[in-house]
Amino acid sequence: MTSAEFDFDLPRERVAQAPARPRDAARLLHVAADGLHDRTVRDLPGLLAPGDALVVNDTRVIPAQLTARRGAARIGITLDRPLADGTWVALARNARRLRAGDTLDIEGAALSACVVARQEGSVTLRFDRQGAALAAALQASGALALPPYITRPHGPLAEDAADYQTVFARADGAVAAPTAGLHFTPALLAALEARGVVRVTVTLHVGAGTFLPVRGDVGAHRMHPERGEITSEAAAAINQARRIVAVGTTSLRLLESAAAADGSVTAWAGETDLFIRPGHAFRTAGLLLTNFHLPRSTLFMLVCAFAGTARMRAAYAHAIAAGYRFYSYGDASLLARA
Repeated sequence: MTSAEFDFDLPRERVAQAPARPRDAARLLHVAADGLHDRTVRDLPGLLAPGDALVVNDTRVIPAQLTARRGAARIGITLDRPLADGTWVALARNARRLRAGDTLDIEGAALSACVVARQEGSVTLRFDRQGAALAAALQASGALALPPYITRPHGPLAEDAADYQTVFARADGAVAAPTAGLHFTPALLAALEARGVVRVTVTLHVGAGTFLPVRGDVGAHRMHPERGEITSEAAAAINQARRIVAVGTTSLRLLESAAAADGSVTAWAGETDLFIRPGHAFRTAGLLLTNFHLPRSTLFMLVCAFAGTARMRAAYAHAIAAGYRFYSYGDASLLARA
């Protein structure tokens, strides 16, 4: 299996540069067993049934884009994930110029970091503070690491600070937003509750690796680990559900990482590098709400695995022809599992 099998042509004008307003006015392509149906996100309550469990990701995006200096050298850093010992793995431009023991001064705040180790394209950093003090320094010096396909020549706009967070955002730690969750509004949540749809919250902190393309052989690709948690209360609610509706590929990857062979889910915490691609045997969700993804990406491979490659190729061709908006700020799809 090669990445070329998951390629498709997407006109540049189909890439959304801002979300729909209000959020639940976004279009929704329902990819069902009986075909493709053009709807809006506001139609979601009517597509679900009482007793369904909507599983949402409550991770909160942090300002992970930093500019550092080592002497006269200027180095761009994107935080990826924290490790158990308090250090951070970060992607770094000009990483080859860094060595273990180097001190980096972060622009915009009295914040510094020591290079603990260097890997290909990334470094492990230990900041001079942790916890709330580090979070405050990142707010002062960092910027949102918006996806490269969202054009912001002068950096994120003021409205991106709210647009790129879900209404569920609670637990700091993501570099990228769980974008399917961006479509929800208080009014939509109230309509879902009135329909009898249960909402269950899990956490998966999305890392910078989500933007990396797959090159060549799919089997050789390695996912960047991402930290997640499912509480015992969330697991119990999931197991009692009539049907599991995963909101986003992040929620689905976490569910599949925690599921037993019989499909039951138990409390779980740790890192997952699960790479879902065609051939994966799904054990949990029956429906997946997700945005439209990049060609050759692990996320497009995931939706092909979930709903069938031929069906997803047809769905994406329809979406492009019908003017759907793609990627993080774009429209959504509701996929029935093949």
